[in-house]
Amino acid sequence: MALSEQELVRRESLQKIRELGIDPFPPEPFPVTHHATDIKAAFHDDTEQWQNIAIAGRVMMIRNMGKASFAELQDATGKIQIYVARDEICPDEDKTLYNKLFAKLLDIGDYIGVKGYVFRTRMGEITLHVKELKLLSKALHPLPIVKKDADGNVHDAFTDPEQRYRQRYLDLTVNDGIKQIFVLRSKLVSAMRRFFDARGWLEVETPILQPIHGGAAARPFKTHHNTLDIPLYLRIANELYLKRLVIGGFDGVYEIGKMFRNEGMDRTHNPEFTGMEIYVAYKDYNWMMEMVEQMLEYITTELFGTTKVSYNGQELDFQGPFRRLSMYDSIKEYTGVDISEMDEPALRTRCREWHIPIDDSMGRGKLIDEIFGAMVEKNLIQPTYITDYPLEMTPLAKKHRSIPGLVERFELFVNGKEIANAYTELNDPMDQRERFEEQLKLAQRGDEEAMALDEDFLLAMEYGMPPMSGLGVGIDRLVMLMTDQQSIQEVLLFPQMKPLKK
Repeated sequence: MALSEQELVRRESLQKIRELGIDPFPPEPFPVTHHATDIKAAFHDDTEQWQNIAIAGRVMMIRNMGKASFAELQDATGKIQIYVARDEICPDEDKTLYNKLFAKLLDIGDYIGVKGYVFRTRMGEITLHVKELKLLSKALHPLPIVKKDADGNVHDAFTDPEQRYRQRYLDLTVNDGIKQIFVLRSKLVSAMRRFFDARGWLEVETPILQPIHGGAAARPFKTHHNTLDIPLYLRIANELYLKRLVIGGFDGVYEIGKMFRNEGMDRTHNPEFTGMEIYVAYKDYNWMMEMVEQMLEYITTELFGTTKVSYNGQELDFQGPFRRLSMYDSIKEYTGVDISEMDEPALRTRCREWHIPIDDSMGRGKLIDEIFGAMVEKNLIQPTYITDYPLEMTPLAKKHRSIPGLVERFELFVNGKEIANAYTELNDPMDQRERFEEQLKLAQRGDEEAMALDEDFLLAMEYGMPPMSGLGVGIDRLVMLMTDQQSIQEVLLFPQMKPLKK
């Protein structure tokens, strides 16, 4: 690929820096003592206490003014102005070298380390007066720095989503606020862990490569192990392994990790995503609903000091208790039609009347799911539990204790999207085998999302599985809500992208 004029100039500067005897990529560590945001937050005008300050980061702006220059330095926390009087930035014997470096060879995007003292300019800006300067890394490509003209019009903004996601390192560098999304994401996951750990539940790790894909209804990614000469699947869920651990004697286990589903991509789906699943012995889905409310209250309060979150111009309140509505009742509320007694042909007729796309592989449970998705989900803005699903929709949940044909399951919906899914877990191995066999029949009809029959899991159940409740939470979607982002790509550091066209 041909280099641009700017890239050629930078490579010439790199060569000149080496000719001056300066290593543009020195191996020695730089002794950072402070960070930009900390300095600006704590500085006061007693400069005696702000001597011998060392910071490092990228040069984001240079303004030469004869024998002195101002520059903007950006580190991991933010930006700070630095002041460079060229006769001061190095020992006498090196002045010529460093004067040439700063005046002509230093570029926006270069990493430097500086030492000096902090003062306040006549304009009131907190600034580091540089006494020593060291080049730490030379940038060979110019950054896409945003510029404004005299009329306030923005030029060269790095806003194209395609470019931003492919070059996330540039997005984090030049676009304000992007880094904070991922800082908050990390804090959210940490808060969730603290909530679970405080209750004595154990964080574990389970296989990502699995001989049988199970635990959810989804198409898997398939690969092959050469040595064993067997097919393996990237996990679509970690449910069946976590349940094995409860069978083994742990009262509560959870895992936060990557799941993989060989499906399409849109604003709320990525084929690789982060999920949290937790299983607690001797509990049911009613207990789990209360636990989820407590967890979300805790997380939002830890992050924001309140349970209220602003999303897409509206206020969402995560203070429990949340509204509860059964699956059949929700469809009746938003369509005026009671489908609870309808068989598969009747449901197909309704789908055609409501212009809901379906195919021949779909059984009764899948048809109900399609109706719910098309007619109900978009109306569920505030946190709402949809409960008591038809048996056909949930092969791993326990039958409802009082309503025939249903299972004890709930999903949490917020802003029209599913955030969490939970059951009173099925622990009858004979019932579980029958459910798996029904899934096999759906697979034979062409349903690529039907669950496989896992004989090893059934064997584990036959040794005795305690009653329990399980929960899965989509971390990415939860982060979207907490950071006011409308696309899942905005909360993934490296979302899956279509191949570049040559």
